[in-house]
Amino acid sequence: MPPRSRRLLPYFLLLALLASAAGYTVWRVAYRPNVTAFAEGPAYLYIRTGTGYAAVLDSLQKHELLLEPTTFRWVAEHHDYPTHILPGRYRLDPGMGNIDLVKMLLFGRQDTVKFELKPFHYLDQLPRKVCGRLETDSFKLELLLGDNEGLQRRYHLDTCTIRTMFVPGQYRLLWNTSAPVFLDSVAARYRRFWRPERQARADSLKMTRTQVSVLASIVQRETAQPTDKPLIAAVYLNRLRNGQPLQADPTLLWPLHGLGTRKRVLNVDKKVDSPYNTYRHKGLPPGPITTPLPGSLLAVLKPAHNQNLFFCARPDGSGFSDFAETYAQHKLNARRYQHRLDSLGVKR
Repeated sequence: MPPRSRRLLPYFLLLALLASAAGYTVWRVAYRPNVTAFAEGPAYLYIRTGTGYAAVLDSLQKHELLLEPTTFRWVAEHHDYPTHILPGRYRLDPGMGNIDLVKMLLFGRQDTVKFELKPFHYLDQLPRKVCGRLETDSFKLELLLGDNEGLQRRYHLDTCTIRTMFVPGQYRLLWNTSAPVFLDSVAARYRRFWRPERQARADSLKMTRTQVSVLASIVQRETAQPTDKPLIAAVYLNRLRNGQPLQADPTLLWPLHGLGTRKRVLNVDKKVDSPYNTYRHKGLPPGPITTPLPGSLLAVLKPAHNQNLFFCARPDGSGFSDFAETYAQHKLNARRYQHRLDSLGVKR
């Protein structure tokens, strides 16, 4: 090796060491995994609408989501993240480095929430169900659901029939979904359910979508047995065709706020002064008494074909019903069921 090269060798080695150190520093700050690994699975960072940078840092540190908060802060501020905070629910995987983490937050690449909308009977129950899983403002949602003109203009439904739009099931939504966007998502699912062939079935029954939903809500409250639903739907459709009152017991409990809490309907309940009283008023009630499941809607769209006009729960507690074409046969079935309730001491 020439003398000049020997003299420069230490400098080359020093430069190599400095380059290695700089490379390691860059890797350590920007790319080394910096998210805490939890035994129960990935962690989530929730950033509410209007949250500032300091609150984001506080949440990360308070829940011990980062191994080195200092390096994250350096990368975040270097990418101007403090002025670009986007709300959402962000999944933090253990293998993420600061660069990946900051880019995810900076561009709002949030995870969705699997939200299950279960049947509900009364509209005031909905905001609590929604806002327990999403950031959606419950007060704004209540205002929208109470705005009759707004509902008619946007969804062609009113405060009485808007519940027909809520098809229970699994929804995938962003955690920070606003109240208007939540309702639009529900409306989109409702439109997807009403495929052309289903609309054609409703037309063949000479029923609107709302009428199908209202009848399906009654069928749903009458039974949880899928095979009985088309049979019960047929009974009510036969009564409607004959011009007979539906005389559906669950419609008496709805105005009494007894759905889900009462097991027995008494004769005094049949006197309730309400358009939902299908003993007093012919035809369908003005709105649904619960949000019908897809299976209940399909039972109305594909009813059984028979001449039955009556049904009654079987006394064996199976959840199935006994059906009858004549009132005389129905009285026998009803008497057996009433004896069963009496023997169990069910008064209400």
